Amino acid sequence: MGDNRYDAVIIGAGIIGAALALELSRKGWKTLNVDKLPAAGYGSTSNSCAIIRTHYSTFDGAALAYEGYFYWKDWAGYLGVEDERGFALFQDCGCLIMKTEKNGNLRGMLANMDALRIPYEEWDPARIKQAYPFYDTHQYGPVRLPDDPGFGESDGSELTGGVFFPTAGYISDPQLATHNLQRAAEAAGAAFRFNATVAAIRKDGGRVAGVTLADGDEIDAPVVVNVAGPHSAIVNAMAGADTDMTITTRALRQEVVHVPAPPGGAFPFVASDSDIGVYARPEIGDHILAGSEDPECDEREWVDPDDYNQSFSKQAETQVMRLAQRIPALGIPNSLKGVVDLYDVTDDWIPIYDRSAVPGFYMAIGTSGNQFKNAPVAGALMAELIARCEAGHDHDADPVRFHLEHTGLDIDLGFYSRRREVNQESSFSVLG
Repeated sequence: MGDNRYDAVIIGAGIIGAALALELSRKGWKTLNVDKLPAAGYGSTSNSCAIIRTHYSTFDGAALAYEGYFYWKDWAGYLGVEDERGFALFQDCGCLIMKTEKNGNLRGMLANMDALRIPYEEWDPARIKQAYPFYDTHQYGPVRLPDDPGFGESDGSELTGGVFFPTAGYISDPQLATHNLQRAAEAAGAAFRFNATVAAIRKDGGRVAGVTLADGDEIDAPVVVNVAGPHSAIVNAMAGADTDMTITTRALRQEVVHVPAPPGGAFPFVASDSDIGVYARPEIGDHILAGSEDPECDEREWVDPDDYNQSFSKQAETQVMRLAQRIPALGIPNSLKGVVDLYDVTDDWIPIYDRSAVPGFYMAIGTSGNQFKNAPVAGALMAELIARCEAGHDHDADPVRFHLEHTGLDIDLGFYSRRREVNQESSFSVLG
């Protein structure tokens, strides 16, 4: 039984679960990540677009993202340990966000950027076309479906421009980034167990006592952390930890399309465009990844994470056709490639980083779509929150304040509470 006793069991070995293992291990905790898949980062993490950006609609969201940027900028230095597979690369190509009526021409967002001293450049249409001659700056909104009248038509007016963020880009290989974290965590003493499904969360006297796996193996730990991604709601229910939550999570089906860049070269930047309802980023081999920014006309398909359609629907073609409005030279292949996977989404698309009503049970959930970039910071803040709560601090009554090492800011972790009201400042989309 001695080999099955840990200070903390972390359910999930995606990017945030692995980051938490590293941060807790560096605090001297003996941790075990349990994942039902065969390797770290094999779930929804592996199909993340892994975009690194600092623009969020909330101050706290932007502060966390800007802090995360500095981890990725010195990824090898943060890890401090070699990986036999090499390091995931941060491609810091910058991000261009189009100003639209829907996003208030970015006025609120830029106020957050100014307050946080996050660098940006405002570009008018002429500047955009100077940098990216292939980019069409006409206004096409509101976002429509392809069979709606007026789809792909502009009244001839141009958008007012966009905002370019130099502190942005993407991670070349999200699964490799997770493996990097696993290796660093293991060097600090962490353990990982794959192909292992949690069947029960055991309690003793009302407090978490460990987990029981589907093969009957019992693992003892006074702390269990739910970092189960799209299965987070199932794990919360298993622990009886959903009794006092005002914010909940659900699994949302998403499609990301992989298409060739237009003739003449690679797509050179990350793009976010609420006028056409699409975000995009470069991909290896002169390709582009394109996803939906969840405009109102797109159906949101909430699913059972263990039973959903993994084939493309009409949505995939819709995303490419929308992107072609901005990039007229973009070809639309007869057979589309890409991925269908799940997001773990809260009611306001802002994650829950919190304790729970069950002593010893914690959660880092609702993170999909907009938190990959924050993984190293999320691991650090969760490790601090867990350590403080286990030392007796009442986080519900007096929320922990967490110091952001690189930016020097202190943030109130009550912002990410399971018991918060829905945050009306959110974009209520993948943008967070």
